[in-house]
Amino acid sequence: MKKLGMNVEQIEDVQSIVIKTPKGNYIFDSADVQAMTMQGVTTYQIQGQPRFVEATPDIPKEDVTMVAAQANVPEEKAREALVETKGDIAEAIMRLAQ
Repeated sequence: MKKLGMNVEQIEDVQSIVIKTPKGNYIFDSADVQAMTMQGVTTYQIQGQPRFVEATPDIPKEDVTMVAAQANVPEEKAREALVETKGDIAEAIMRLAQ
């Protein structure tokens, strides 16, 4: 590989890798990682099994207060409903009203 101008290096003692996306995070709790450099460009290769953790939406305090008032529930329950519905106010109120 060195004759081709490619340098491959194993990265040791990797504890975890997180790839963040708007929908959530891909988390590799343990992985084999290699860094390959060719013509000044480094590429990383990850080998392992990721788990996906869905992103929790950012719920504004005003939304929690409004859902709690409309559904006549404590704010904690309103926040839980908003998280479950990914911030959809109408859906959260409908779920709590049942």
